[in-house]
Amino acid sequence: MTETADKILDAALMHVPFDGWSETSFRAAVAEAGVDPVVARGLYPRGAVDLAVAYHRRGDAEMLDRLARADLSEMRFRDRVAFAVRARIEAAEDREAVRRGTTLFALPIYAPDGARLIWDTADAIWTALGDTSRDINWYTKRATLSGVYSATVLYWLGDDSPGNEATWAFLDRRIEDVMRIEKVKAQVRDNRLLSGLLAGPAHLLSRVKAPAHADDLPGSQTTPR
Repeated sequence: MTETADKILDAALMHVPFDGWSETSFRAAVAEAGVDPVVARGLYPRGAVDLAVAYHRRGDAEMLDRLARADLSEMRFRDRVAFAVRARIEAAEDREAVRRGTTLFALPIYAPDGARLIWDTADAIWTALGDTSRDINWYTKRATLSGVYSATVLYWLGDDSPGNEATWAFLDRRIEDVMRIEKVKAQVRDNRLLSGLLAGPAHLLSRVKAPAHADDLPGSQTTPR
């Protein structure tokens, strides 16, 4: 984001807990940042909705910075994934801004934006952790992690335990569930009978290639981002 766009977003965060990601918050932020309304609308065409999108993306950027600075070499892979999801949630900082964003993106008109943001977060995590898959696994990994991340965020929003301990325990359980699924998939691949039965469908699925860019995702053109 440009410095001006950043100033508007920072100013908006003072109003979001009271007025949500709304036009009221957007106009107040623009005025407090001392930005020409025409310029502000150029940076955020949909006003507060685009501010909420920018806030989520800022969290993704902070998460990636934390991952880049962390030493993950001694961690098991499942612990790396858990660390990344935790880093993303901690990067949000403002729980009320996240709560308001969850409400906004639950509206049918903005649901595609919300789904795309969660997908982008999952994609950022897998990419940062070195995922190089380019077949159906590219999709399944991100879809699974999207579910883990969104469920953990919802749990975190209602968590009042010291240091969010209950949230991190919840996250560990969700990651464990994912690891079980991966273990079953591995057992199926190693079983000659089952792998033979699935060879036909697997061949068809293997022809589905991951997009070179996230904008190539199916349905992405419906999201004005």
